[in-house]
Amino acid sequence: MAKVDHAVPQATTESGGLRRDVGLIGLMWASVGSIIGSGWLYGAEKAVVVAGPAAIVSWVIGAVAIVLLALVHAELGGMFPVAGGTARYPHYAFGGLAGMSFGWFSWLQAATVAPIEVEAMIGYAGHWEWAQGLQHADGTLTPVGLLTAVLLMAVFVGVNFFGVRALAHTNSAATWWKIAVPLGAIFIIAAGNFHASNFTSEGFAPFGAKGMLGAISSSGIIFALLGFEQAIQLAGESRNPKRDLPRATLGSVAIGAVIYILLQVVFIAALPHASFAHGWAKLDFPGISGPWAGLATVVGLGWLGWVLYIDAIISPGGTGLIYTTATSRVSYGLAKNGYAPKAFARTDKRGVPWFGLLMSFVTGVICFLPFPSWQELVGFITSASVLMYAGAPLAYGVFADRLPHHERPYRLPGGRFISPLSFVVANLIIYWAGWDTLWRLGFAILLGYLLLGSYAWYATSKRLPDAPRLDFRAAQWLPGYLLGLGAISWLGGFGGRGVIPLWWDILVVAAFSLGVYYWARATASSPQAIERSIEEVVVTDAPAH
Repeated sequence: MAKVDHAVPQATTESGGLRRDVGLIGLMWASVGSIIGSGWLYGAEKAVVVAGPAAIVSWVIGAVAIVLLALVHAELGGMFPVAGGTARYPHYAFGGLAGMSFGWFSWLQAATVAPIEVEAMIGYAGHWEWAQGLQHADGTLTPVGLLTAVLLMAVFVGVNFFGVRALAHTNSAATWWKIAVPLGAIFIIAAGNFHASNFTSEGFAPFGAKGMLGAISSSGIIFALLGFEQAIQLAGESRNPKRDLPRATLGSVAIGAVIYILLQVVFIAALPHASFAHGWAKLDFPGISGPWAGLATVVGLGWLGWVLYIDAIISPGGTGLIYTTATSRVSYGLAKNGYAPKAFARTDKRGVPWFGLLMSFVTGVICFLPFPSWQELVGFITSASVLMYAGAPLAYGVFADRLPHHERPYRLPGGRFISPLSFVVANLIIYWAGWDTLWRLGFAILLGYLLLGSYAWYATSKRLPDAPRLDFRAAQWLPGYLLGLGAISWLGGFGGRGVIPLWWDILVVAAFSLGVYYWARATASSPQAIERSIEEVVVTDAPAH
């Protein structure tokens, strides 16, 4: 089978295409900058309330799960260095219907992260008297808070309009700070406040296995570790994507996992015993609304508390900035594949998909209206993110069968085993988010089918040249996958009816996932159809001259 050269020439400022201006550090820092966001400010406190000191185990499980998914993405990112990659792999493997579906999952995840980061910034800012009128008691925004949130979103969009090079420099500077501050907090607080007895005095796992597993999705662990895919979303703007994408993807996960696990250990060890004397579920201390800054103040490090309150603006701000970028790149990819209007693929002289950026701003503003507190949204975003990630293992299995000789700058050792395992793990994370989260996610998925399906129908009826080809045969497994996962959640013990007991539910999810995985592989697009889809993207992504 002939190999396809996926290199795309660098766009000039007059070309109207994406510019290849980002190197290895820019790619890695895009991912690290997304991983170290509001998750570090809240994750350790939320996790210990749900799981007790066993939250450390929850973080390890979450890190292993993300590493498995990142390994699969690393090989695919090197094979297909295109903008909005996570939205395109299922398109190559399963045709239009699956591509449209996973593209919507990808966009839904990216579009809702920036508003959450803005809410985190506003939440921590409540420490200052001037900002206490920005939120109601339940965490929703007041009219003044809404105006502040809109202005912050406008800043994210404004920076993006300066082009990807300015974005990479801005994000790199912010990311150095975002790494230095949590590492500094870890060592400074632990130096004189490490109480080993905190791990066992009230029980290491007071809420059992269910609390430990539930914390992975519901308390912000997976949400905190998400973001490695940002390097892949910028593949179309990388100077050397085949070499740099795998390194940036895996390097960012390693950095994020080490920092978050250390943060959880130190947070538990540094707490005064009085703060959890009534049980971990009733954890309380002065300033707990800003957990790390409050803890620093409680242990006599008031100056560090002030630094952390400042970081609570910078860290979520940097993550919101890069996810604003990602949203416009995912919609760019959707438009290139014919799933969304071509306006989303229009770029200005700096190579910025300007219409997609404007729509990300509008979406963020709409999201502020119904959004509740930070934690209540974590499960939803986690599920949408992991559902997006789940398309990569499925596509990986197809490419291993259909494109065995395709160039792979990074080849995953044991990929034929790791790929189905990562798909099982992804579905377990979604399941642990709970039924109350998943039924809402299902509603959002239906909305996506309504919007994108309507455009597909319009493009087909008008015989537009870029009308998407919805290959129902290659995606026949998709309805069964979505409905089946929802049914298992409804019957399970994480917010469902409890018909399937703990541990048995893991076996059910695993068996169901493997069935879907091999069903999808068996019905995927032919090698010729896959190559044709790849060639079409090479042509449409290449800049005009």
